Amino acid sequence: MDTETLADALPREQARVREVLGYYQEIGPAGMFGAGMIKQSLQAADEAIISGDIVKMIAAYNDLKEIKG
Repeated sequence: MDTETLADALPREQARVREVLGYYQEIGPAGMFGAGMIKQSLQAADEAIISGDIVKMIAAYNDLKEIKG
C-alpha cells in the first residue's frame, strides 16, 4: 500500500487549485472575489513550503482541500 506524503499531496493540491482558479478567472468580474481568496490560499501554501514549517504546510493543505471548483 502506497502512503501519500505531505510532500507529494501539497503540490498536487496546489496544481488542482490553480486549475480551479482559472475557472473563477474565466467568470470575469463576478469571480474576482473568489479568485482573490484562492490566490491568498495559494500564496500561503507557497510560503509554507518555502519556510519548511510542517504545521503551516498542513494548514495550507487543509485550506486548499476546502476549495471546490
